[in-house]
Amino acid sequence: MAQSSVRGDGPAVEDTMSLAARDEDPQSGEPGGEPGGGPAEGRGRHGGGGGGRRRGGRRGAGRSRGRRVLRWSATVLAVVIAGTAGAGYLYYQHLNGNIKKDKLNLGDNKIAAPTPNAAGQTPLNILLIGSDARDNKENQKLGGARETFGGTPLADVQMLLHLSADRSNMSVVSMPRDTLVQIPKCTDPDDGKVYPASTRPTATNESLGHGGPGCTVATWQELTGIHIDHFMMIDFSGVVSMADAIGGVPVCVDANIHSRNASGEGSGLKLEKGTTKIKGETALKWLRTRYGFGDNTDLYRAEAQHMYMNSMVRELRANATLSNPNKLRKLAEAATEAIVVDEGLGTIAKMYDLANELKKVPTDRITMTTMPNRLVGNRVEPTDDAETVFRMVREDVALDGKDKKKAKKEEKESSDPAAADEEIAVQVRNGTGTDTLAPVGGRATAVTQLLAGEGFTQAVADSSSSVAQPTTVVRFPSADLEGDAQRVAKALGIPLSAVKKSTDVSGVTLIVGADWREGTKYEAPKKEDKTPESANALNASDDSKCMEVNPNYTWEKEKEKE
Repeated sequence: MAQSSVRGDGPAVEDTMSLAARDEDPQSGEPGGEPGGGPAEGRGRHGGGGGGRRRGGRRGAGRSRGRRVLRWSATVLAVVIAGTAGAGYLYYQHLNGNIKKDKLNLGDNKIAAPTPNAAGQTPLNILLIGSDARDNKENQKLGGARETFGGTPLADVQMLLHLSADRSNMSVVSMPRDTLVQIPKCTDPDDGKVYPASTRPTATNESLGHGGPGCTVATWQELTGIHIDHFMMIDFSGVVSMADAIGGVPVCVDANIHSRNASGEGSGLKLEKGTTKIKGETALKWLRTRYGFGDNTDLYRAEAQHMYMNSMVRELRANATLSNPNKLRKLAEAATEAIVVDEGLGTIAKMYDLANELKKVPTDRITMTTMPNRLVGNRVEPTDDAETVFRMVREDVALDGKDKKKAKKEEKESSDPAAADEEIAVQVRNGTGTDTLAPVGGRATAVTQLLAGEGFTQAVADSSSSVAQPTTVVRFPSADLEGDAQRVAKALGIPLSAVKKSTDVSGVTLIVGADWREGTKYEAPKKEDKTPESANALNASDDSKCMEVNPNYTWEKEKEKE
């Protein structure tokens, strides 16, 4: 990103967004516990690191030239995207020293960055992670669960922030912490320990314990196919310090709420009906609350987090009191101490550049969503609607539906020439199953016969297992097979956009999707660039929302006085 300058009489103030850590879990009987998940041996990580140097002018020159001050913006998306002001080079270095860094991606599979648009711009994808780590006394006090002190942390808040290539809009997609995923093989950058890929669907929040936040990034990339540029991670104490530094954010409930039941489960949040400005530990309780909102699930907790983040954006953009340099300095201190970031965001200068990009997005073009999902026991898994959301993010389509119509992209043919049809080995798999329909029996064999009729005599049907695939795709493992894969696609009328490189296959592989359950001619489905209703989209400019309170978690003020 090109570095931007800041001009004017006062420091820039930008958007703030908050992450929180997890709430109590009924299966464990302790805050944030997971069924069957006991404490594990902890380890120290994420040592502080000083960033690169950048002078803000000659030392001492500010007083002699009036009120010139070194200005910068610190981006902190875990709790804050904010502009801050400092007082000189030494303080700048001090803030750099506060920032803790870790490796971006601990997996083996790397996804290529998106192709720049006509103006040379590319979208930015930032994974926001809330850790439940009880790795110090303050986090232990805030998180509870004494027996988990020093245990393996969980990534109990995961939100993907997508900034469009033209900087006109921003989308945030939350993934519930108990989403079942395949965690890829990850290698801990501190000690070289290798965590094997999961052999069964595993809760996504466990990815953080497989070497650090870089494994959570790798897990997201494997699931979504979205290239992730950066991550930001925060813990309990970080949320509290940032919420205090910001000075309070208004939230609303439609009834009196007390998140505590007879068994002691709940965050302890207690608010009266209507709008209340919250900060510090109360803000943490709001962001962790599950018992008391809606049906007591993570889906309502995500909705509460989205309301808080949107309210914070509106508050900071409207709050003139944040032009106070001392207040902004405290915000910068709290922000840089609160987060862990990847090395690509490891200095104030880099955060400043990112802040300048983020501030270009109008409030009414910020959209919060939750990954569409369905229940599997007491966990959830992505649905076909989730793939629609992921595709829209991959293709840089705004989730608010306000994009201008984009010119259709020309399909790019491979420069690698294809082999003769009869020499191309093709494996055909049956991926015709859906949320509600079983795979079509014999479909892989039927399409293999179609290929043989087109001259692909080395095509074979893989009848060992069925895989769910919403749309038909052709995959290939290496560049020397791209031409062959495209030739297979052309023979069947499959668009070249459905030909993808993947390390999950060993040769050219055709996966017959749910969009081709019958017939001998493939017809590509028309893509509807519309955010599914199941994503529960919420616009940042909407200040009319109140959280729905579960009737079992209300209280009456009059009775308390008696």
